[in-house]
Amino acid sequence: MSSEQLSEMHKRSIDAAMRLTQMSLENSKRIMELQVETARALFEESVKNARALTEAKDPQGALALRTQFAQETSTKMMEAMRQMTEITAEAQAEFNRMLGQQMAGTSQEMMENFKKMMSVSALPGNSGDAFAAMQKAFGTAKDAFDQIAKASTAAFNMPGAGKGKSVKVE
Repeated sequence: MSSEQLSEMHKRSIDAAMRLTQMSLENSKRIMELQVETARALFEESVKNARALTEAKDPQGALALRTQFAQETSTKMMEAMRQMTEITAEAQAEFNRMLGQQMAGTSQEMMENFKKMMSVSALPGNSGDAFAAMQKAFGTAKDAFDQIAKASTAAFNMPGAGKGKSVKVE
């Protein structure tokens, strides 16, 4: 692999990292804006609810109002969590897509360069066998990455994911 090719591959890797960083910043901004908007709405709602509670005629009326307010707050919180989950899932899918493209492009380029090197070098032994073994290794690595990406996406999108359930890691 020539120094120009190595430099170009390095440049593409840096460009990909910059795109991923930009995407991460944009998604973080979206989540923070959602959190701020949710907090503002919940604060305004709590002020309105406090005023309504002062006008309750009896303890049962106050309890009914509190129950209603708690349900409304829970609904708003769940909606905000759903939106954050969607933003995160979209970001993860885009990340997996970009990483897959980067890996596919890099592995294909490396294979082409390795093939060129094997065809012009005077390595002892059968260079065709070495190339076939290297090609198989790259294919296996790419397949493994694809499976990991699919599994992580599937796990993230499972019903119940992000709904207060935790996994104990030992």
